[in-house]
Amino acid sequence: MNSFTIRRTFLNFFKERGHKIVPSSSLLSVDPTVLFTTAGMQQFKEYFLGKPCVYGKRVTSCQKCFRTSDIEKVGDTTHLCFLEMLGNFSFGDYFKKETIEFALEFLTKKCGLDIKNLWISYFKGDKEVPEDKESKQIWLKLGIPEQRIYGFSREENFWGPTGIEGPCGPTTEIHYDLTGKPCEKGSKCIPNCDCGRFVEIWNLVFNEYYQSSNKKLTLLKQKGVDTGMGLERLTMVLQKDLSVFETDLFWPIIKEIIVQRNNVSSYEQDPRFYRIIADHIKASVFLASEGVIPSNVEEGYVLRKILRRAVRFGKLLNLSENFLIPVSREVIKIYENVYPELKSNQAEILTIIQKEGENFNRTLEKGLKQFKKLLKAKAQDKIISGEEAFNIYQSYGFPLELIEELAREEGFDVDKEKFFQALKKHQEVSRAGAEKKFGGHNIETIKNEEEKRRMIKLHTATHLLQQALRQVLGKEVKQMGSDINPERLRFDFSYPQKISSEQLKEVENLVNQKIKEDLEVRKEEVSYEQAIKSGALAFFKEKYPEKVTVYSIGNFSVSPPQIFSKEICAGPHVNRTSELGCFKIVKERSSGLGVRRIKAVLEPKIKD
Repeated sequence: MNSFTIRRTFLNFFKERGHKIVPSSSLLSVDPTVLFTTAGMQQFKEYFLGKPCVYGKRVTSCQKCFRTSDIEKVGDTTHLCFLEMLGNFSFGDYFKKETIEFALEFLTKKCGLDIKNLWISYFKGDKEVPEDKESKQIWLKLGIPEQRIYGFSREENFWGPTGIEGPCGPTTEIHYDLTGKPCEKGSKCIPNCDCGRFVEIWNLVFNEYYQSSNKKLTLLKQKGVDTGMGLERLTMVLQKDLSVFETDLFWPIIKEIIVQRNNVSSYEQDPRFYRIIADHIKASVFLASEGVIPSNVEEGYVLRKILRRAVRFGKLLNLSENFLIPVSREVIKIYENVYPELKSNQAEILTIIQKEGENFNRTLEKGLKQFKKLLKAKAQDKIISGEEAFNIYQSYGFPLELIEELAREEGFDVDKEKFFQALKKHQEVSRAGAEKKFGGHNIETIKNEEEKRRMIKLHTATHLLQQALRQVLGKEVKQMGSDINPERLRFDFSYPQKISSEQLKEVENLVNQKIKEDLEVRKEEVSYEQAIKSGALAFFKEKYPEKVTVYSIGNFSVSPPQIFSKEICAGPHVNRTSELGCFKIVKERSSGLGVRRIKAVLEPKIKD
């Protein structure tokens, strides 16, 4: 089976068994404690806690996931940053018996795998959680002999939570024997051996507990099932490959890199660099498709990091400077029938990747030369100080992980603790200077009352503008900065292309419509987590305290209230939108790669 058929077969298998097929959620997580979606269960997290599921008690999905926890392992046969997670879920419906039976039936009956090649691990218990004897007994009854079933500790067979708290529980995992031959460990060559004989293909999680932020476990009122099987690993097994990179999900990408290098035999001699490039570019394509733009904070920093790693390894393979684009096109070809947004957003995706590649190529050679000088100067103690690492990071855009990688290759260590101290100091200075840019506006320091009043009005208008842009252009619009003076507002936001005059007029009309509706502006103080869960926008997570102020603009005279705009913001604002007058956009232009800038003013009254 090819990967497209495997994906479809899995979803249909569970659909036939009463599961609702749910589309993949965004790679950008709504959970404020994590940046990305790392598991299939994240979009269903609240349903494990007892909230009725809108899809029913049984669901199945193929979820896009992004992880950097194993980034140092990418390049071996199975580890990836971007992957698709096949999963089936039960919210207070079936539990261990049915879950294990479904898994075995799918693998042996639908996929045709020999049961003799399946090995099982389960949770052997500890002081807090008892041994999962039930799962072991179920496997035994289904025909897996005891000599292929092994108990492991919490590190291997207890999953969750995602983020700092949430549902979690013991797991039983299905491992596939790729070679049938033990390594030099002999009888001790069992699942989780690092020799490459086994590959874990399916993790069956039984959510029985809730782990609080202080690591305390309590029993859930409702038991749930959360399973995850990497599509790439299953495809590897079914296509009889020894690496996920030789499957149809990766091989066209690898072949394009080989073409770019014009050296067919080099992949077989040392495939690691090829695999890293293929994984990182694939991950970059998917992140860019969701509106992520390379930057030095949060999601943008992660995209920048993996793209720059790809460029650096491309340099080691002597690839041309423009290799990112043909390789990215191969990624889009593989997935365009599954995720059509890749094809429809292809121009924007390729622009983001090309620009970042060009920017980094300009500084890479200079940075590498400076780094070699640094290594030579530090040859005696073999350690790069935090300040020295930070200077490389700040001057040449080398992510810390790349600095560590370069240092490790030469036998050097990096003082990470001091690096983060230098970074924190730099951020504090930058934050003080950027407070005006990112929402404070220093309105309270203005002494002229009339000027202060105009700035407060423009500040409220900025909130209306942001929401109008998101409604007209899409939710990929994110605030990248703003500035207000008594005469006008300036608003920078992420968007990959020029905005048409028709779209600008639609945005302007929407803002004026909300002004005419005389909406109320309400202020409340809540925890940051509560604010995010309630739908408040927040685009600068590193600057918010635990307790935040949220401003909501809407009609509160109806039930439920009709909220137009809701943001975490320091204020101040007007009481009602009718105080603003008439909103007018006076200019729109580019303000950097993937960033647009709007300037707007408020006129005395709305013109009919």
